[in-house]
Amino acid sequence: MSNEMQMTAYCGLNCTECPTYLATQKDDDKLRDKVAKQWSKQFKVQFKPSDMNCDGCKTENGRLFGFCKACEVRQCSREKGVETCAHCEDYDCAKIQGLFKLEPAIKTSLDKIRASLDG
Repeated sequence: MSNEMQMTAYCGLNCTECPTYLATQKDDDKLRDKVAKQWSKQFKVQFKPSDMNCDGCKTENGRLFGFCKACEVRQCSREKGVETCAHCEDYDCAKIQGLFKLEPAIKTSLDKIRASLDG
């Protein structure tokens, strides 16, 4: 598995671009605080800087951001044993469609991965 794939979440997000992942890897409390404030406002959920810890979606024993722990796309992908949703025979299912609406860039990412599998 390439490094790029290791850091691509099951849903297609790039973990290495996630501010929570970056704050965790840099152990940057100022960034944790900034992200907690930004996401609290954006998602209308109260986050604390201590919530901003994640070692990436595919971590086996590391820290996961709270949403990622409960993510049905992550759970489904792990149960099916696929590298990303693009690798799934049920690609474009209702679970991933919900995320496409929230974050259209993940569809682009997954479509690109899927196209590379066909070629």
